[in-house]
Amino acid sequence: MVKLRAATQDDQAAIKALIREVGINPMALDWRRFVVAEDESGQFIGCGQVKPHRDGSRELASIAVKKGWRRQGVARAIIERLQAEHGRPLWLTCVNRLVAFYEPFGFVEVSDYNQMSGYYRRAKRLMTLFLRLSRQPYYLAVMVWGDGD
Repeated sequence: MVKLRAATQDDQAAIKALIREVGINPMALDWRRFVVAEDESGQFIGCGQVKPHRDGSRELASIAVKKGWRRQGVARAIIERLQAEHGRPLWLTCVNRLVAFYEPFGFVEVSDYNQMSGYYRRAKRLMTLFLRLSRQPYYLAVMVWGDGD
């Protein structure tokens, strides 16, 4: 049984540690935007947030689950809670191998730069350049749930 709740300041260290552990973007980790997942005994097992950007877009971000709890619906519960709380549109960025994970939640990949807000156009261009230079076999996918306009 997983319980979801709004994060408190006491969760800040656990959020940062899990984000570092899973190797995702550690920028803009404001605990006040997070939802956390706990197991039956109240232990922190996962988190996620929606973060606002200057251009007005909102990003589903920092979805992370502790290793022993993966593939048990924890991320699904966090994502669905954040979608219900924040509504459409929500954007996200991920490596292309995760596109199929987000599609069942209604997210669709946006490949046309003209359909992206300024924040995502810049992020996509910078990551594309970085990944080419580092010869990585993947790309940064930009996805949106809802209209996006």
